[in-house]
Amino acid sequence: MSDTDSFIEEVTEELRRDQLFRLMRRYGWIAILLVLLLVGGAAYNEWRKARDTAAAQALGDAILEATRPEDPAERARALAALETGGAARAPVLLLAAAEALEAGDRALAGRFLADLSADSSLPPVWRDLAALKEIMIAAEELPPETRLERLAPLAAPGAPYRLLAEEQMALAEIESDRRAAALERLRAILADEAATAGLRRRATQLIVALGGDPQAA
Repeated sequence: MSDTDSFIEEVTEELRRDQLFRLMRRYGWIAILLVLLLVGGAAYNEWRKARDTAAAQALGDAILEATRPEDPAERARALAALETGGAARAPVLLLAAAEALEAGDRALAGRFLADLSADSSLPPVWRDLAALKEIMIAAEELPPETRLERLAPLAAPGAPYRLLAEEQMALAEIESDRRAAALERLRAILADEAATAGLRRRATQLIVALGGDPQAA
């Protein structure tokens, strides 16, 4: 390599370094900001995970404490009194309703379930479950037509508990001496691919009890 070539290479390298320094002075703050954002985001995620874990543990401890009494009515009241928010409220109140039923207090269980079914902040999967359970608990007190009316929205296409609501509607139709409608509904349940094995078994038993042929589905 000649002296001229060496000189040109050194000048070129110097120009490159000078250009890099200028770029760093002009845009270096962006790189620093990105690093700070990444570090800050990671720290916030870790803090949020720790907070959520601590909240879940605290709720679990509170539920265990509320279920310590031997009296189911006392357990139901203690569970309902827990301060829960968001999605955690639904399972806690469902548990409280179950304890109230064990205590024989159907009215209290119905109030818990009614509160849940009316809570518009909860997803439909919780609201519909509470509404379905509420209707089933009050089945002896509600006339068949009233139950059919209240069950109809729960049996709408796409509803999370559609087939279970259809089963309850068939029972209401049986009570109101609408045998043909009940058979048609039960056969539709058997023909539905989403029906579980337990639901199919119950539908089959009802069809046989009504004098129908399950194979006709």
